[in-house]
Amino acid sequence: MTSDLTAGQVDRSHPVPSETSLASSFQALVRERRSCRSFLSKPVDELTLRETLADAVWAPSNCNTQPWEVHVVSGPARDRLIAAVVEAEATDALSPDFSFDGAAYTGPFGLRRQAQGASYHEALGIDRRDYQKRRSVSAQNLYLHGAPHVAFLFMPEVGDSVRVASDVGMFAQTFLLALTARGLAGVPQTSVGMFADTIRRELGVSAESKLLFGISFGWPDKSAAAYSYSSTREPLESFVTLHHQ
Repeated sequence: MTSDLTAGQVDRSHPVPSETSLASSFQALVRERRSCRSFLSKPVDELTLRETLADAVWAPSNCNTQPWEVHVVSGPARDRLIAAVVEAEATDALSPDFSFDGAAYTGPFGLRRQAQGASYHEALGIDRRDYQKRRSVSAQNLYLHGAPHVAFLFMPEVGDSVRVASDVGMFAQTFLLALTARGLAGVPQTSVGMFADTIRRELGVSAESKLLFGISFGWPDKSAAAYSYSSTREPLESFVTLHHQ
């Protein structure tokens, strides 16, 4: 993907904001971003999509290696992919490149994970004992929560994969903020990463490219109950230690 500006070029057609206004704008932007789980069917036009991705490539990475490989799926290709993933789930054909064990999150991490699930179901008006509705909500992951687009983030196996994954994570966050800045929304989904072989086969991706996760995105459906949900954050004192001397 390319933008109108070449690498390193700065657009000076608009006044440069002051440091104060930049900080205020960023504060508003980063707090506006949310993991949206309700989308309109209206697709994002290609120019906006390209501009958003062009912003995301400015994410930092180790030694500027930029180890991300991004496949954006829309239209009929999206529908075929959803059908393939739903079939794989029905036949228990999971093929994650990276494991995920919810039970491994113990202590405060597990408590936060449980609280998030409980508060989300509460926002949707689902009783915690209504397991059928809860399973139905979980199944929406396979249908990308109705989003018209999904970006799959692949990475190479190079040395310590954890460091490469951190680079891809920084790309993902930059992409999510770029979406938010344009009135769009996205939701990172570990769940679709459970079907790596199926997704590679559908997209013609090499087995050497490992699927980390997907980001479903598009225009948010602000009328949906899911849109009103917002998770909480821990106070700084619970995880930040300042060393002065």
